[in-house]
Amino acid sequence: MPKLGMQPIRRQALVNAAIAQVGVHGMDVTVAQIAKQAGVSTALAHHYFAGKADMFDHAMRHILREYGAAVRRELAGGGDRVQAIVAASFAPENFRSDIVAAWLTFYVQAHKSDTAARLLRIYQGRTRSNLRLGLRERGHPDPAGMAETLAALIDGVYLRAALSGRADPDAAIAQVMEVMR
Repeated sequence: MPKLGMQPIRRQALVNAAIAQVGVHGMDVTVAQIAKQAGVSTALAHHYFAGKADMFDHAMRHILREYGAAVRRELAGGGDRVQAIVAASFAPENFRSDIVAAWLTFYVQAHKSDTAARLLRIYQGRTRSNLRLGLRERGHPDPAGMAETLAALIDGVYLRAALSGRADPDAAIAQVMEVMR
């Protein structure tokens, strides 16, 4: 008989393991590797998720929720909206090597998976919208154009971090904010 209340714990363990394993293996990771890291059987992993793609979609939803929470924390501090978005994008918990690798994999998956493509459109739309609002609040002469530039720069810094294996949050924030000078 299953233990009551274990489903959310095991699902979260599998999501965390998926993020960690994608960080190590990319999309070559297997459900068995993810399940092993999570401390569950492969069969149980398949019981909770339809497969690797489903597990990865849930992992990206988790990453996006964590990012959203980081933005809200930054905004609660009363700071500038643009600075809050950039700071949250490169906060240490969002700019770890496994998270950066997951983002890179997410962009690739968005070309293959309707769910990933939908999540990416939502993330990009919200990011651009919030950047435009922050730029309008700052009185920027071209908030839409600058929002596109900042969003592209954030993505580019993630791509460089993924390819180099180095993620320096402070340098990333400074690099993106330098465009605003």
